[in-house]
Amino acid sequence: MSQPLAGRNVAVAVGGGIAAYKACDFVRELRRQGAEVRVAMTRGACEFVTPLTMQNLSGHPVFTDTFEASQDHAYGHLQLARWADLFVVAPATADLLARIRAGLGNDAVTTTLLAFRGQVLLAPAMNTAMWDHPETQATVQALAAQPKYRFVGPVAGPLADGDVGMGRLAELPALVEATVSLAVQGPLAGKSVLVTAGPTREFLDPVRFLSNPSTGKMGLAMGEVARALGARVTVVLGPTEASVSKGLEVVRVTSADDMLAAVMPRVEAADVFVAAAAVSDWKAQTVSALKTKKGDGPESLVLVRTPDVLATASAKVHENPRRPLLVGFAAETNDVEAYARGKLERKRLDLVVANDVSAPGSGFGVDTNRVVVFSRDGEAGRAEGPKREVARAIWDVVLGRLK
Repeated sequence: MSQPLAGRNVAVAVGGGIAAYKACDFVRELRRQGAEVRVAMTRGACEFVTPLTMQNLSGHPVFTDTFEASQDHAYGHLQLARWADLFVVAPATADLLARIRAGLGNDAVTTTLLAFRGQVLLAPAMNTAMWDHPETQATVQALAAQPKYRFVGPVAGPLADGDVGMGRLAELPALVEATVSLAVQGPLAGKSVLVTAGPTREFLDPVRFLSNPSTGKMGLAMGEVARALGARVTVVLGPTEASVSKGLEVVRVTSADDMLAAVMPRVEAADVFVAAAAVSDWKAQTVSALKTKKGDGPESLVLVRTPDVLATASAKVHENPRRPLLVGFAAETNDVEAYARGKLERKRLDLVVANDVSAPGSGFGVDTNRVVVFSRDGEAGRAEGPKREVARAIWDVVLGRLK
């Protein structure tokens, strides 16, 4: 089955109206379409549908109270806002729409929406008289004038209170179609992104190899965010146990030679090439077919350089009239800026992302990172935090360059 929302993080906000029960089917359908879904509910919504129901349907705890320590111990409204690629408010009651327009932050839904920087799909549902009220119409017009918001529905039909008219929540297929449509209209829609991620392994014999501690999480985060922004993404991934999100095309490789062989046929067709992999710089001059036995005295190992995947790819595409934007990563332990700028110039990159992998919470084996992005003009941006958030900040810089 086709899953057009594969790899997308969709937050669903449920307002306090009788149509809240329909949000249950909506959450279930989003997951069938491949989305990862998390739910926030107003106090009123909890009177119609229990948070436990939404937790079972979404597979995640439901955010209902900004003042509940167990829910907001890590600033839950900010956490959800940073996690989401797309926000859908269904149903959006008259009260909730008015509070969104006013910029209020007095419950789990409105505080999260205030912190969310992406696109919001509003699905109104209310009694016909409430929908027709001049204040409601003024609210809808004001929100519709902002690029951040899109509307689906309401539609005319029988309402729960017995009235017939405009105000019914859009039907499930229309809700899903509008969500999918908004998800694929991101700033990278129609773009092709090639990412390298993870370590490489350079075998000495069948049981030993040279490598590094890279987990591939930063490169995968770059791919996941690009996918969420609408791109077609291919990740050339070294040996790692990191989980891979749906929606990414993954090419598994082992050595630097394997990675080069996977990148070179693909790089010219890419709009952006992100070289986040930690490629081993050396390999054994001779690889033993059998396990090498240790001797009694000192031993030596002759090493030779592996191919430089990024430099080779850059050289191939650099003179092309249409070439990808080239983004490198520089993982250093000292003189970080100097080494990063050297890599930028030497490999003729457009951007280089530098980080000190010896610093706490930065680099290999952790879920956070702290980076500085350099262009030929100087520093282009900084970011720190969870790797997906850092990836989004890097892509903001890249998007500025693409424009």
